[in-house]
Amino acid sequence: MTVHAKSQERESTPNAMLVLADGSVFAGFGVGATGQVIGEVCFNTAMTGYQEILTDPSYSDQILCFTFPHLGITGTNLDDAEDQSGVESGARGVIMRAQPGQPANWRADQSLDQWLRLRGIVGLYGIDTRALTAHIRRAGMPHGVIAHHPDGQFDIPALRALAQEWTGLENADLAAKISTPKAFNAAQGAWDLGEGYAPANETGPKVVVIDYGAKSNIARRLVASGAQVQIIPCDTSAEAVLALQPDGVLLSNGPGDPAATARHATPLIRALIAADLPIFGICLGHQLLALALGATTKKMEQGHHGANHPVKGLSTGKVEIVSMNHGFTVDEASLPDAVISTHISLFDGSNCGLRLKDKPVFSVQYHPEASPGPQDSFYLFEQFRRSLEEGHRQHA
Repeated sequence: MTVHAKSQERESTPNAMLVLADGSVFAGFGVGATGQVIGEVCFNTAMTGYQEILTDPSYSDQILCFTFPHLGITGTNLDDAEDQSGVESGARGVIMRAQPGQPANWRADQSLDQWLRLRGIVGLYGIDTRALTAHIRRAGMPHGVIAHHPDGQFDIPALRALAQEWTGLENADLAAKISTPKAFNAAQGAWDLGEGYAPANETGPKVVVIDYGAKSNIARRLVASGAQVQIIPCDTSAEAVLALQPDGVLLSNGPGDPAATARHATPLIRALIAADLPIFGICLGHQLLALALGATTKKMEQGHHGANHPVKGLSTGKVEIVSMNHGFTVDEASLPDAVISTHISLFDGSNCGLRLKDKPVFSVQYHPEASPGPQDSFYLFEQFRRSLEEGHRQHA
């Protein structure tokens, strides 16, 4: 068993620990909720946007280590959560280097500590996050348990056994667990300083979002592009989706193993393709589209999690700086002849986009709605809007 000593400069008894399935132990101090949670441990390299990241439904059943040392500076607020479909989801636990302090931002409603407690997220600070990140880079994303007990009493062998016995994300259909239970219409467009969120559209092309764990900002960007947007459960039948007479369909992001979710998603996606509807897939939606088209997916060693990932468009040669969050990837070699690869990661060459040769169907592995500083990828929503307009004219 490897025990990593706390790196906090004060003398105190650790009251929180991360215990990995391989026996590694990181001792530190607790923040947020008390208790313990199990998940897959990954790291995220973003320097901002921690509230949006922690509420991203794609992080369900994961424990998130931030490589940026200082969190909590901007606090939290009611507007920036990404899981606003009625089902609270996102990361189970969070790990950070420094103790989060009081917020210093005019938009803050609560401190990070208060917000984590209300959401039931167990937090750990004061460990060497660089050592944990290096461990994940060497050995892959491990199963782990964060335990936060104010009395500082821990049964480390029992915690290690919990991590070892956890079944993990492979073969897990998590999208079905967190998808919205009932359909609803998007209520907001893009946010603007001094004005807040714009109202939703009552006219324009109609987009149906299949909710596999959709981030709220996806709907907002669709509204900003001029669309009416309805979000529906992921178990909706193809007949029910087509009865809504959409001008296009968006396959959302989400958590878990795409091959597991594809067992119920593939028939729907194939029916939508056969109906000649414009389709746009994001993250898990990209993977599900690839599976429906005959490709395969595979688990990644450490995944892609951050807001500074370079992706190259193969038709233009342009490089976008994008936000990413995925632990599975489409196997580029498995793409059938009818599918064109459109984007690749400049970190590892993995597939980051595809399109059908003869239909308005395309997808990307990254998050074009996230705008992590740059807004390099907003053009994809404009591309989708142009394909929607043709269908909208046909329905008019």
